[in-house]
Amino acid sequence: MLRDKNVVLCVTGSIAAYKAAHIIRLLIKSGASVKVIMTESAKEFITPLTLGTLSKEPVLTDFAKDYDQGVWNNHVDVGIWADLILVAPATANTLSKMANGEADSLLLAVYLSARCPVYVAPAMDLDMFKHGSTKDNLDILVSRGNHIIEPGVGELASGLTGQGRLAEPEEIISFIESNMKIGLPLAGKSILVSAGPTIEAIDPVRFISNRSSGKMGYAVARAAYDLGAEVTLVSGPTNLEVHPSINCIKVESANEMYDACMESFPGADAVVMAAAVADYKPTDVSDQKMKKSDDDLSIPLVRTEDILKAMGESKKDQVLVGFAMETENGIDNAKAKIVKKNLDFIVYNSLNDPGAGFQHDSNKITIIGKDNKLTNFELKSKQEVAKDIINELIKHF
Repeated sequence: MLRDKNVVLCVTGSIAAYKAAHIIRLLIKSGASVKVIMTESAKEFITPLTLGTLSKEPVLTDFAKDYDQGVWNNHVDVGIWADLILVAPATANTLSKMANGEADSLLLAVYLSARCPVYVAPAMDLDMFKHGSTKDNLDILVSRGNHIIEPGVGELASGLTGQGRLAEPEEIISFIESNMKIGLPLAGKSILVSAGPTIEAIDPVRFISNRSSGKMGYAVARAAYDLGAEVTLVSGPTNLEVHPSINCIKVESANEMYDACMESFPGADAVVMAAAVADYKPTDVSDQKMKKSDDDLSIPLVRTEDILKAMGESKKDQVLVGFAMETENGIDNAKAKIVKKNLDFIVYNSLNDPGAGFQHDSNKITIIGKDNKLTNFELKSKQEVAKDIINELIKHF
């Protein structure tokens, strides 16, 4: 949700200001660009150097950038730059000034200039938060379209226990992302995605696997998430990072992937099986490293469970999407899989196309529907390919 978004983080004079450092880290990890504005009193709790180092942007604290040269920080430009403003922590004093339209600080001037959503995370002591004036100010802010992130309940700086402590950084980011999902095409949908290879053990050292990097499946999971879906990603071994709001289940073997996928399948609205699951596994796995000898070695193999076929046999209203990577007779083989596995559509790509398939950052696909209609796409980045796949999925809803 926050990828490529411009976020202005406004930090006010609360003991909870130290949490701003963690908030910045989470925003940047989510792909956002962050500019920090601090009030003078906020600098008593955490330094501009800390927040500037984390955000990689100069921290703004005053209207003037250089008094001697007459250079100012343009609050209007900052407000226009922002895709959203987050005031965290927001003290009772700042809430009052926001509600009453005061502009005696750069932070307040930027707030009044903003054309974007504003999220406010209050932080104060119990009695201050419960006070009627604070409640009235929050009601005014809500009536003007601001989003309030309710403070948590717990031990406060005064020693009291109750509501007033700043929501945890993870809760703040989750609140914003959930709010941003409203109205997106996959909001309320649960999407299950598989990705990466599986590895089938021969002994404690050796295994059978394939060349899948997981990049395509991870891109599909992210594309679904960006359009509002709740995403579960079942991933074989990869070195890829996953967005913290995507539920990622790590597995190794085909059996483990089968169990994880089938457990999540009943609650899914759609499944995109992008994983390269091993078709065979060793019949027996040695519990000790097998020693080499002068003789040749044969390893008997047995079929693994066909996850996609099992889903096709048991699916109810789910949209089921498969992948077909082929080296010959690709279109015919892909069409046969649609029928055999009861798919709604299949994504076909050929290892014969330069820049497509395993290990690459790009892919070239053909989407084939139940009616055997073919939609061909040019070579694109896997992120763009993922968007094409998700757009096709949306049509089936």
